[in-house]
Amino acid sequence: MAVSKKSAKNISKVLSEALPYIQKFSGKTIVIKYGGSAMSNTYLRKSFARDIVLMKTVGINPIIVHGGGPQIEKELKKKNIKSSFLNGVRITSPEIINTVQKVLDNQVNKEIVNLINSWGGKGSSFSR
Repeated sequence: MAVSKKSAKNISKVLSEALPYIQKFSGKTIVIKYGGSAMSNTYLRKSFARDIVLMKTVGINPIIVHGGGPQIEKELKKKNIKSSFLNGVRITSPEIINTVQKVLDNQVNKEIVNLINSWGGKGSSFSR
């Protein structure tokens, strides 16, 4: 891949600005919340995954926690299951819990792992 002189200068500048942070966090485990806009925008999803792989490459150990509200809502509607919220918290029945778990395990987690792996990472999923 050919890189222009201007691009090379930009890359060099970004890396030199990032160096103190790389040094500070290398060897550390950090928790990253992934949700909202980043999960629903193709560019942000790809950028997120690339950044996770970059962090791991420079010695940072990222752990991702994520939401999945829109995906869960879509599946509940598809199954015609009504859900409600109290003070921002979903009130759940066993049927809703089963749907939530299936969506998070079989859809959201898989997508995140696949995105990370597409950038050369080694994503893995943990669920209860």
